[in-house]
Amino acid sequence: MVEGLSDFKSVFFIGIAGSGMSAIAQYLAGNGKQVSGSDRYFLPGESNHTREKLEALGIACFLQNGQGIHAEIDLVVVSTAVEDTVEEVQLAKQLNIPIMKRSALLALIAASKKTIAVGGTSGKSTTCAMLFDILEYAGKNPSIISGAGLVSLIKKGFIGNAKAGSGEWLVIEADESDGSIVQYKPEVGVLLNIEKDHKEMEALMEIFAEFRQNTHRLFVVNQAQAGARKLSKKVEQDFSSSSSFPAGYQATGYQQKALAITFEINGIPFSLQTVGKHNMENALAASATAAQLGVDLATCSQALKTYEGIYRRHQIMGRKNGVWLIDDYAHNPVKCAISIEACQEIAPRVVAWFQPHGYGPTRFLRHDFVEEIGRVLRPGDEIWMSEIFYAGGTTVKDISALDLINDLKALDKPAFFVANRDDLLDAVRPHLTKDCVLLLMGARDPSLENFANEIWEQL
Repeated sequence: MVEGLSDFKSVFFIGIAGSGMSAIAQYLAGNGKQVSGSDRYFLPGESNHTREKLEALGIACFLQNGQGIHAEIDLVVVSTAVEDTVEEVQLAKQLNIPIMKRSALLALIAASKKTIAVGGTSGKSTTCAMLFDILEYAGKNPSIISGAGLVSLIKKGFIGNAKAGSGEWLVIEADESDGSIVQYKPEVGVLLNIEKDHKEMEALMEIFAEFRQNTHRLFVVNQAQAGARKLSKKVEQDFSSSSSFPAGYQATGYQQKALAITFEINGIPFSLQTVGKHNMENALAASATAAQLGVDLATCSQALKTYEGIYRRHQIMGRKNGVWLIDDYAHNPVKCAISIEACQEIAPRVVAWFQPHGYGPTRFLRHDFVEEIGRVLRPGDEIWMSEIFYAGGTTVKDISALDLINDLKALDKPAFFVANRDDLLDAVRPHLTKDCVLLLMGARDPSLENFANEIWEQL
């Protein structure tokens, strides 16, 4: 039985190319474990960017056909997307190799360090990256396990979503979508926001309340966000612990000029090369947390001046023929709306494209997508969608992205459907002006990175 990190030496990841899986794999490799894995996206004779970077770290990668599973492996790790019918899972069972969910392994890792767990329905990856950069700048040598790659680490040749530091602090992204956030018992908890996503608000409130209960020392809450603030009030009522007090940090004077934002936190000026008021809130959460750990706000400000962002979070591909191309991971209603709003400060016209993922989530959030996207579109802005990304598995395909487009059209919004995204650029080109943003939004689909690059090349 595996109850701690010392209980295994050799670990195999099924689905290692996924962002959550590859992050843990890199972290364990950086801490001396023998790591290997497979993925269905590793195909014979085809290069794979993630595979190449994993192998450069000494992580052996295999096709997902069972050839990497053997009796010397102490632990097999699976994500929620890996079903019991997968050949490698069956082989591991035959060999009596313990099988553990990714979230359970991350909980073991979190228990082995002083962990800061960042939770919320949006902004987790960005806040983790900002907090990591601050602690790194302050000489704390932190570790990080995130759901997205930090550009600063990517530039050094890494995947970017993990680093094993020598310091005592570990920053992790705590996921509420599968409920795994309640498995962590962090030293510090950070709650950014609570919006309808994956689950109804009532269920989310219960999950995040348990997250708070499990936090040992300090719980930082974004008082500016309605959902998080409700939990904060509940915390004040239900807990007498000193760790329930509001952090007492405020951001004021927000301004965005082109691709940069400025503001102050408790009178200390901050300047970041990124866009959107949501990133001020992310920086506030990261700085407030770091300040409680002994890093003064002036140091936080200096650290974030060189913050380079994270991969596919409002990633600016460049400007060509008067069109800014921006690629973003936005995938729930509020994230899509915030992403569009942030682009509105860059150019007088935003042409946004969105690829929903999953038939169940799209069905569940249909009316929220229509309401949030419809709300933020200005006269002259447009929303385009392609068909829902299907990642496999059993589901009822009784909804289309076209349904959302028709709902938006019924509200007199400029909405367009292009079923195959490969046809997007030809269809949208006549709608692009000499001073506009073409915003690409979508998640879960690993080919979206290549899609953005293809659009940029052909723009």
